Amino acid sequence: MKTMNMISRRSFLKATAAAAVVSALGLTGCGSSGSSAAASSTASSAAGSAAAASEAGQTFKVGIVNYVDHASLNQIVASVESRLDEVGAEKGVTFDYADYYANAQADQSNLNQIGADLVADQVDVIVAVATPTAATMLAAVEDTDIPVVYSAVTDPVSAGFDGEEGITGTSDALNTEAIMNLITAINPDIDTIGLLYDLSQDASTQAIADAKAFCDSKGIKYIEKNGTTTAEVQMAAEALVAAGVKAVFTPTDNTVMTAELSIYETFTDAGVMHFTGADSFALNGAFVGYGVDYVQLGEATADMVVELLCGGKTPADLPYQTFDNGIVTINTESCEALGLDLDTVKEAFKPYCTEIVVVTTQENF
Repeated sequence: MKTMNMISRRSFLKATAAAAVVSALGLTGCGSSGSSAAASSTASSAAGSAAAASEAGQTFKVGIVNYVDHASLNQIVASVESRLDEVGAEKGVTFDYADYYANAQADQSNLNQIGADLVADQVDVIVAVATPTAATMLAAVEDTDIPVVYSAVTDPVSAGFDGEEGITGTSDALNTEAIMNLITAINPDIDTIGLLYDLSQDASTQAIADAKAFCDSKGIKYIEKNGTTTAEVQMAAEALVAAGVKAVFTPTDNTVMTAELSIYETFTDAGVMHFTGADSFALNGAFVGYGVDYVQLGEATADMVVELLCGGKTPADLPYQTFDNGIVTINTESCEALGLDLDTVKEAFKPYCTEIVVVTTQENF
């Protein structure tokens, strides 16, 4: 995958002038083109929501806001962009996202500034990647006709998005029981499992609760360690190794994902298997990633954008989407470092997944 810019070029110029560090995005209506005058934006938005189709040659401004540089989230962004390019070519329209991409680098003040700039720039739709991004963008577009399409929101209901006007998207909800079954399949006698996550990550809350319930039902002890920064996650990983756990579970946690390249060797050197909630963890060194296909997630997100801009749909017409959790991704290098036979691991996992993919560690993708 391509390396994502931290902020867009246009916003960098704004940031330099205003001492801000993030880029800008904005909105007009579905039926209006990106070059419509500000004075007609409200009327255009109202008319656009009822439009049956886009006109050839139209240009739509698509704001894409990423929460942080993170393997899974970057995969989604690249997939959204690729799909929009594909559909744009088919329909003879242009989805201009290049001028409206921003990465908040996990900073709430950045998100707030991006949200303010979105409205001022009058983009046609905002794609918000990850729960904090979606929540901030939804607040930013209050009292406007700007639709928000989120991606990688693990629990849209708990986040308050389900049924909320003006927002829809795709969820990467994790089937925690399935991944816990993977742990016990290869470790049938395991008596203690480590739980590594960031307490502040909404995406981790339910999954960790489910993991604890699973352990309680099986009579397995668990040890929790937390971190809110890469350095803290490193210390937490070392603490789990010192505690003697042989397997660690991490859900779709953005903080731990960002730190994975810094901790995977700590685990493999100690013979600890790291089971995680996304394939991107495995691409960054974790033994196993399990969950949704983030490329597919991005494509589905882009298709919702197209429905809004070119199909005359509103967010209320498009319920949020979830995906089957059944893809196991095994890092073969970590598997070997752990002293495990790949074929034996595959056989143990087969009853608990729909597909097995093998990868090697990649620092950039």
